[in-house]
Amino acid sequence: MRRWAVKFGLGIARPIRSAALARGDKWHLDEVAVTINGKKHWLWRTVGQHGAVLDVLVQSRRDRHAARRLMRKLLKKHGRVTCTGNR
Repeated sequence: MRRWAVKFGLGIARPIRSAALARGDKWHLDEVAVTINGKKHWLWRTVGQHGAVLDVLVQSRRDRHAARRLMRKLLKKHGRVTCTGNR
């Protein structure tokens, strides 16, 4: 049973997880400054309305392009409409 679960479990769990996370229609984006090896980095975390962590990103820049990159990645991952335009 354990070998079967190891072999097939992830393939079964992945679609269930993505469907469960996509059910919520409200997402929250948190950011916090962290210091890694003496350099300032930004930790971005996206949380669904039910408290599930959807995505985490750490990068050295904090700008509009970084936020858009995170949201594009998240929307693509969860099968939502993609962001367009340069507003």
